[in-house]
Amino acid sequence: MANIKLTFPSSPSSSTSMQTLLPLRAGFYGAPLLSSSPSSGHLLVPGHSSGKRYKLFVCTASSTEQPVIIGLAADSGCGKSTFMRRLTSVFGGAATPPKGGNPDSNTLISDTTTVICLDDYHSLDRNGRKRENVTALDPRANNFDLMCEQVKAIKEGRPIEKPIYNHVTGLLDPPETILPPKIFVIEGLHPMFDARVRELLDFSIYLDISDEVKFAWKIQRDMAERGHSLESIKASIAARKPDFDAYIDPQKQHADVVIQVLPTRLIPDDNEGKILRVRMIMKEGIPNFKPVYLFDEGSTISWIPCGRKLTCSYPGIQFSYGPDVYYDNEVSVLEMDGQFDKLDELIYVESHLSNLSTKFYGEITQQMLKHADFPGSNNGTGFFQTVVGLKIRDVYEALRAEEAATPLKSAKA
Repeated sequence: MANIKLTFPSSPSSSTSMQTLLPLRAGFYGAPLLSSSPSSGHLLVPGHSSGKRYKLFVCTASSTEQPVIIGLAADSGCGKSTFMRRLTSVFGGAATPPKGGNPDSNTLISDTTTVICLDDYHSLDRNGRKRENVTALDPRANNFDLMCEQVKAIKEGRPIEKPIYNHVTGLLDPPETILPPKIFVIEGLHPMFDARVRELLDFSIYLDISDEVKFAWKIQRDMAERGHSLESIKASIAARKPDFDAYIDPQKQHADVVIQVLPTRLIPDDNEGKILRVRMIMKEGIPNFKPVYLFDEGSTISWIPCGRKLTCSYPGIQFSYGPDVYYDNEVSVLEMDGQFDKLDELIYVESHLSNLSTKFYGEITQQMLKHADFPGSNNGTGFFQTVVGLKIRDVYEALRAEEAATPLKSAKA
């Protein structure tokens, strides 16, 4: 076994300081760092025989940059995948499965984010759940101890060997290696169920889809895309509902933001479910998070936009905003009922909202236009998902700024 010597400048420049380079956790094919020598500016890492090419894995997070942990909770078929694509786009780059890994992996990786599916922590495979007569929503079918252990490891900047639940076969596949990213998203049924995991989250979102809308969405997805019959879809929803009510739905009380999707109020006795009323429920007093408001913060507002500035087919569109109480928490609620016809006109609405966490005028409209083919791009689901994506970017940047300021405070002390 030979050693590879990585040599850095003995007098590092201000842009590449030895203090920045040395704290990185490095590994050679998963092996730990052997030694470091600040005086010589060398790092020694395990290698193989000389003359061969080596691949050095360096975790994207170091002891100086702790990963930001985001939790996204929702029932199956409630728009988590679309939300993840919108979130990843905010940070730039598309999320893709791990290259060269299990083709049935549920993980998505981009330059900044890693998204894992909490189905991977099922302790029972599909046959095991049938044998034990439990659903995947039941805590007994999930390994929360391992989930907590591995989310904590990522938050501390350590790689994990995460299981893979194969949705095709219904079996548990061999694990995959996950390195700590800048932003680590855990999405699925139970991100806020276990108090230990909940404490590790820097920000949390719950997608709350009403029964009427959920049924319409499941029909669209499972009948059109998966070939399921209407009877089987109804049976599946009925079988899952008791466990959903007991274990999944209560998590929304812990979320920093809840995106609630309901049938419209603009059409009396509407039963088609095509027009949606979407509410963004935002907790007050969350660190690094300022709720969005319409016109005047803290006021109660109802607004029908000018039809000459925002083109809307029947039954039109209406916004509302105001303070409220949600599970004994003070919240601000922004609501959009109806849908718009022309995405580029959304900038008219955007210009009347404050605390959007945008970098430039029209950024939300730009993001929406970029993904005009995504589900919900003409109503409040896509609009509010995009807003929350920018809010998560704000949380990430604020936490990074706090970390950068900490050494300076220590030095002054």
